Formats: sequence, structure tokens, C-alpha cells
Amino acid sequence: MKWLLIIVIGCAVIVALAVVVGWRLAQSHRASLTKIFAADPDSIWSNITDVEAFPSWRQGVKHVQRLPDQNGFPMWVEESQSGKITFAVERMERPRALVTRIANRDLPFGGTWTYEIKPEGNGSRLTITEDGEIYNPLFRFMARFVLGYDATMRAYLASLEKRLSASSTT
Repeated sequence: MKWLLIIVIGCAVIVALAVVVGWRLAQSHRASLTKIFAADPDSIWSNITDVEAFPSWRQGVKHVQRLPDQNGFPMWVEESQSGKITFAVERMERPRALVTRIANRDLPFGGTWTYEIKPEGNGSRLTITEDGEIYNPLFRFMARFVLGYDATMRAYLASLEKRLSASSTT
């Protein structure tokens, strides 16, 4: 019984320290990743803007529900292991630039993803920049020291690479 109490108190101290450190971290962050693909800009554009197809290739996306456009731009709800998140497109410049924003106001995080596509040799360079906000201090700690601010972008780029490789062999 004594060991159980020591373990519980130890865990509580660790969580409390993580929260204190999280409070001291900036609420906003910027992270960016770039990957070169053996695909033309139009192919990349088609994949990253076909939201209805996301469940077929994006790791972790279970379902997508298209919503009515807002200000002439697409909106949708993605369901994943993180729950349901509503996204709104803020800017579309085919096939060069796309900006999406998390439209939910009740989540412990938010922000935008900016996708920039540029021709690169026989392929394309895709840069994703996340301008994120993490409101919960424990989530801030986890994002900064455990997962990394770029974890979701790394998974996205890996899924896109698989998708593009599969479509180029068919």
C-alpha cells in the first residue's frame, strides 16, 4: 500500500511539473517541414484539396464530412483519433498555395497550416508551415517535449508520399 501511495504521489508531482513548465511556454508556435516529391504540382494540389478522399490515404483520418462553403472556400469536419475537428480554407491559389484553419473554438488547440507547392526538378517541393496555438499548458508541454510541434506534419507528409507513390505506379 505504501508503494502505491509513493507511485501516485510521484505521478502527481510529474504532472504538476509538466503543467508548470507548460504555463511558462509560449501559447503560439511556428513549425515548418519541407519534402520533395516525384510528382508535379497539380498532382500534389489534387490530393491535398480532395478532402473527401482523405480517409483513403491520410493516416488516422476515419471520416470526412463536407460542409457548405464559407466565403467561397471549402469547409469540412475530419474525424480521427483526436476527435472531430472542423477545418476552413482561408486561401486557395491553385496549384501553389493553400491555407487551412481549425475552425473549432472549443478545442485546446488551434491555428493554420500553410501549404506551399513549388516545382523542383522533375517533381515538386511541398512546404507545410503550422502557425499553431496550444491553450492547455499540459498539451503545450507534451507538444514541445514529447511529440514535437511537427509530429502531425511528419505523419501527413509520410501519408502523402505513400499516396503519390501508389498513384504513380498505377
